[in-house]
Amino acid sequence: MIEEIDLYKYENELKKDGIKYIGGVDEVGRGPLVGPVVACCCVLPDNFVLEGLTDSKKLSEKKRDKFYDYLIKNTIYGIGIVDAEEIDRINIYGATKVAMLKALEEVKKQVPLEHVLIDAMKLDLDIKSTSIIKGDAKSISIAAASVIAKVTRDKMMYELDQKYPMYGFKNHKGYPTKKHIEAINEYGLIDGYRLTYGPVKEVLERNQKCKVKS
Repeated sequence: MIEEIDLYKYENELKKDGIKYIGGVDEVGRGPLVGPVVACCCVLPDNFVLEGLTDSKKLSEKKRDKFYDYLIKNTIYGIGIVDAEEIDRINIYGATKVAMLKALEEVKKQVPLEHVLIDAMKLDLDIKSTSIIKGDAKSISIAAASVIAKVTRDKMMYELDQKYPMYGFKNHKGYPTKKHIEAINEYGLIDGYRLTYGPVKEVLERNQKCKVKS
């Protein structure tokens, strides 16, 4: 009961002020060496309840997938994606903001957003917003966005794994694990790597392998 009150606190306070369309915004993929950063903006329906929903990092993959299926059928949401090339160009912080803004724009096409709850980041918006540190564990809307963003990006990593199984993307999702570093040292880089990230730069500097064509 305490957890539920905490998760709905921000939304309930806004609804008391007559605000209906509240978007929760979160991202996933700031740390990986490969692939895009993905953001989601999610607007929950009135009287929304999904028992067990919380920060996607605290959920098992099986539970995330189950919640994802429910959320995309029962909420209004938008996805924002910024690829590795853009991340290298404007840095991951800037790319995260761009991804979030893209997600917001997708939702604005569907409903008149009135307030946005954002996980940690501050965005320059034309509507009111609240930035919440560790918001994915404190706001039900942000938690929903975190699940949609996480599963969306993981699906991309599974597709990449089917094309390049030797890199182990299905296991590490692009994050710099020991086995991932060993793989890029052995097989070189494929399209989609973030060339400004330390471990990737080291491979380039050593020039061990020519870049693999996509």
